[in-house]
Amino acid sequence: MTKQPTKTKSIYNKIVKGLWIAFIGVLLLVPIYVISVNHNFLNLYGGMPNLRELDNPKDELSSQLFSADGELLGKYFLPNSNRTPIIYEDLSPNLINALLAAEDIRFHDHSGIDLRGVMRGIVGFVTFTKRGGGSTITQQLAKNLFGTRSDERYKGALTNMGIIGLGVVKTKEWILSVILESKYTKEEIMAMYLNTVPFGNNSFGIKVASKTYFNTTPDSLTIPEAAVLVGLVNAPSRFNPVRFPDRATRKRNRIIDQMLKYDYISQNECDSLKALELGLNFRVENHNEGPAPYFRAEAQKFLKKWARENNQDLYEGGLKIYTSIDSRLQKLAEESVVEHMVELQEKFDEHWKGRNPWIDENWKEIKNFIEDEAKKAPRYRQLVNKYGRGSDSIDIVMNLPREMTVFSWGGEKDTVLSPMDSIRYFKRFLHTGFMAMDPHTGQVKAWVGGINHKYFQYDHVRQGSRQPGSTFKPFVYATAIEYGLPPCLKVANVPVTFPLPGQNPPIYTPENSTNDYDGEKMTIREAMARSINRITAYLMKRVGPENVVQKAKLMGIQSELDAVPSLCLGVSPVSLFELVGAYGTFVNEGVWIKPSFITRIEDKDGNVLYNPTPTTVEALSEEHAYIMLHMLKGSTEVEGGTGQGLGWFLKEGNEIGAKTGTTQNASDGWFMGVTKDLVAGAWVGGDNRSIHFRSWVEGQGARTAMPIYKKFLTKIYQNEELGYEKGPFKRPVKRLPMELDCDKYEGLIFNEVDSVMVDTTDKIEEKDIF
Repeated sequence: MTKQPTKTKSIYNKIVKGLWIAFIGVLLLVPIYVISVNHNFLNLYGGMPNLRELDNPKDELSSQLFSADGELLGKYFLPNSNRTPIIYEDLSPNLINALLAAEDIRFHDHSGIDLRGVMRGIVGFVTFTKRGGGSTITQQLAKNLFGTRSDERYKGALTNMGIIGLGVVKTKEWILSVILESKYTKEEIMAMYLNTVPFGNNSFGIKVASKTYFNTTPDSLTIPEAAVLVGLVNAPSRFNPVRFPDRATRKRNRIIDQMLKYDYISQNECDSLKALELGLNFRVENHNEGPAPYFRAEAQKFLKKWARENNQDLYEGGLKIYTSIDSRLQKLAEESVVEHMVELQEKFDEHWKGRNPWIDENWKEIKNFIEDEAKKAPRYRQLVNKYGRGSDSIDIVMNLPREMTVFSWGGEKDTVLSPMDSIRYFKRFLHTGFMAMDPHTGQVKAWVGGINHKYFQYDHVRQGSRQPGSTFKPFVYATAIEYGLPPCLKVANVPVTFPLPGQNPPIYTPENSTNDYDGEKMTIREAMARSINRITAYLMKRVGPENVVQKAKLMGIQSELDAVPSLCLGVSPVSLFELVGAYGTFVNEGVWIKPSFITRIEDKDGNVLYNPTPTTVEALSEEHAYIMLHMLKGSTEVEGGTGQGLGWFLKEGNEIGAKTGTTQNASDGWFMGVTKDLVAGAWVGGDNRSIHFRSWVEGQGARTAMPIYKKFLTKIYQNEELGYEKGPFKRPVKRLPMELDCDKYEGLIFNEVDSVMVDTTDKIEEKDIF
């Protein structure tokens, strides 16, 4: 007789059968579930990155701006996107070990999914115990690269359903991790991960974070530094070492303990490292810091337009932008500006001690000047929108003292001022612009747009236009030289009158700034060297304002110029950028080269996207350009020349052409200087033309602007490594059309010269220049 199975055995068999069914069901359902997630079945799970994105994952990188000598000038990035890539070889072993110990010790053993870590995470979740997460470095990379938890493209009907949605997201990250592991090496994955991590304080990626927190590079991180940064990868706000140093220290020490646990360090090392201070060298990277901030801001205008026209992303495309700026010359220019402006501002403050520097043409303080300036401020307009024009609340708020940080030449200082008082404070500062350029290539080598970009962002190199004063005179003289008038032509220093029919008064008679040389006959070279207004006026009357305008345009002056007699004294505003470029024409054998500053643009892979060619115009003949250099040298060679203050060191064994400029009431001080391989210019003045020295002598360009150029050129010649040497200007190959030996012109006066104007109208159209 067959023995019947017991009731217990029957139950056991059912359990085993059930388990097998469940196991087989899981084996069948898991692939089906994974496939349905991967293909977003019925849009339940949201989309997945396509194969192209997986092959070329988007890495939002800030674009880098480099100097001509290979130094990083700065970067362009959007808020919360300051990231610069590195490769695995750039990583310190200390950083790699800290990351593995803290985040994924089995990183080299799994293929994107760490099953032990997953099970630990599940057990911790079910039992409400904290046992660590199951995400591998590869999974975290997938999350960072593709935004699986934030990108709307990857959200479906189930992704917002709490634990179910988290399970869907995790599944996607597992799928992406396996794919990433199949396409990239472990080293590439680690480098990509560290490039995508946010570390807080506007630093993204390990390279920026290393610079921000410790002023170092990823390959030089010490163990404690690496542990601090690794501690930020999952909670940059919570463990911010600047705001929460104690909390960050405890997190660092836990990671150091993990490194001991996995035998990356010894017990003695662990104990000594945990006893160290954080050792931060913290500095947040922003657009106001670093070299050439005004230049970077101006370059950004061009780059934004170029990127838009060429379908490129300036802020997240990882472009490599190469400029003509020489970081060494830029440093010398910035030093020269600071050294001089500190002294000049001190003199200006003493000059106006106890009085306000905003005065009218009659040298009297302008009433309600600050009140009128306040109305132009964004804060005032906001208050008008809030309270209504004429409301008493506006005056109350504008005169309410509050804590603020202000600029001073001794460094930033904390103070208490009302908005009105802050306007009064900042209006007292003198400002400047300085630019240096290679006249043979048109490439800008140094650019200082102001005294401090954080507090005064208006650029005085290109953005600002001011009356150039006597620095415009060379355009008059160049026209006269082309007209056929020789440098040795003698003209009497007497008044010249222009008829102005229909105007009141009906005549215009420009006068000199001083009575020196009154009535004296002098060569036009001497007249330009001494900046004699009357003789410049005579030449203007001889050649005509229209021809001077035409010549200035050919030499690169883009600003609107009024063809009026007073133009000879520089009454039409121009920019320093234009003026420096125009003076380069004299050195470059009469060929104007449009000033440029972007030499090449590459994408993140090194492909050249932009490689410009220079824009040139034959504005003067080679011979006439050289004669103008001879004329400009007069400023440093002729007795009474306005460039005499450059000193013996710069002139010894050297040829320097120069021109000063000072506008009415000394509102603007200018200086232009040219050597055989460098042309540079400086402007100095107040924020408003009504802010200036009371004395024309104190405010003239020879005292306010020339010292910047003098300091700059002196520093250059004292540094032999820069490669700039003293020497003569290049002499024309052809014989000069007129001799420069004035002895042959002794006794020649203006009414004995018979010349014919050179017609330049067919050379080039203005639209072809700009």
